[in-house]
Amino acid sequence: MPVSRPRFTNKIILFLAASAAALLAASLFWRFEFEVSALLQTRLGATASPSAQTIISAIKLVLLGIIGYLLVRALNFVFFGLAFRLKRIDAPTLIRNIFTIVGFTVFFLIAFTFLFPEVNLGALFTTSAIFGVILGLALQDTLGNFFAGISLQADRPFQVGDVITVGAQRHTGVVEEISWRAIKIRTFTNHVVLIANSTAAKEPIEVFPRGNVNARLVFFNTLYTDSPAKTIHVVREAVREADNVSNKVAPVVRIRNLGENGVDYEVKYWLDDYAKYNDTDALIRQRIWYAFRRAGLNFAYPTRTLYVERYAKAAPIRDGDGGALVERLSAVDLFAPLSVEETGLLAQAAVRHVFAPGELVIRAGEPGSSMFVVHNGRVRVQVNDNGRPRTVATLNEGDFFGEMALFTGEPRTANVVALEETEVLEIGHAAMKRVFDNNPDLVESLSFIMAERREGLASHEDPAAATANTKAGILSSIKRFFGM
Repeated sequence: MPVSRPRFTNKIILFLAASAAALLAASLFWRFEFEVSALLQTRLGATASPSAQTIISAIKLVLLGIIGYLLVRALNFVFFGLAFRLKRIDAPTLIRNIFTIVGFTVFFLIAFTFLFPEVNLGALFTTSAIFGVILGLALQDTLGNFFAGISLQADRPFQVGDVITVGAQRHTGVVEEISWRAIKIRTFTNHVVLIANSTAAKEPIEVFPRGNVNARLVFFNTLYTDSPAKTIHVVREAVREADNVSNKVAPVVRIRNLGENGVDYEVKYWLDDYAKYNDTDALIRQRIWYAFRRAGLNFAYPTRTLYVERYAKAAPIRDGDGGALVERLSAVDLFAPLSVEETGLLAQAAVRHVFAPGELVIRAGEPGSSMFVVHNGRVRVQVNDNGRPRTVATLNEGDFFGEMALFTGEPRTANVVALEETEVLEIGHAAMKRVFDNNPDLVESLSFIMAERREGLASHEDPAAATANTKAGILSSIKRFFGM
């Protein structure tokens, strides 16, 4: 984690103090050597005895060891403190400790060789080999943690400040320290967990890097009567403005499952600071609850509803919607010749369908015997242009399509795709036949309107085909299709 300014200032003070202490120790060392040599020469003669010289060398070695330790610590601070701070990263504690141990050991061996040239270090190390083996076996776990820590520092799968989850116990928290023995993490319940490096090297570790855009999932549900398109829009907008939700990636709301009691959803969002995911998850759930209240949406809960159907209804039209449907169909140009009673007959037989955004309403080339009126929403009419869909029209509320299939039984000539959540009214062959049976004269009026519409559409695409469907041709097709 970034070093605070007061802590960095303290380190500079310590560095200056260590440098001053090293210079003072060096001056005292040379002064002490001069005084001791003079004393020995006065007491023991012009030349010091071998034992006295050994004592002087040992004292020199101790003083040089102190100077070397201070020097190594100063170099440690300059390299890992100042240089790493310029890159705005923290040097791992394990690497700093290894540098200190290796640097001091090298300095001590050089000083030892200089002061005791007659001692054979190679023989000394050979003699202590057996002791080293025994010590290694005794410190097997410690050495395992040490080398596992080196491996972790070399791979750098995570850093101080990252959130990690370790092992089967699912310890999750923020990494506070990576030492030569263990990884120290602080859980979100403010507990400190130490995980041995050797254990961490064997366990799977899930890392949520600091500064990375990490995703979270929050689950909720709605009643089956609530519109999925509306639900997705309401929740996405509610989540987008929440604190700690990243604006780099837009939240995603999607259906997980059609559950037993309702529609199950999940919202996937990305966080600026993953360490605060618990608070952000709670905030997201709160925003969803308030958004549902404002939008009139409902959460699902375990219920059982029993439906008793005494007869099969011709169309799923509610009684209270009859007037609105008659008004909608009356506004359709094609049905202008119909009386109010005949329009009401079509409205009673009309079937309502709801399509999701991007869903196909009809497909080109498929057979059909019905037409559609856009009741709510919008649709796009597309034709095949060298293997690619090309939009030729956009139909809004009150527009209709598929009339040739209803009156003549022709296959569908284009794809019709919902642009948004769209409700259409489907009028079938049987309903239209009842109207014609009651009023056969309507056939000629409707054929005239269809011929004009057909010629107008054909003139925009292919002028040569504008006369292909004449009034007489359409009239004969309608009579043949309806058996008149």
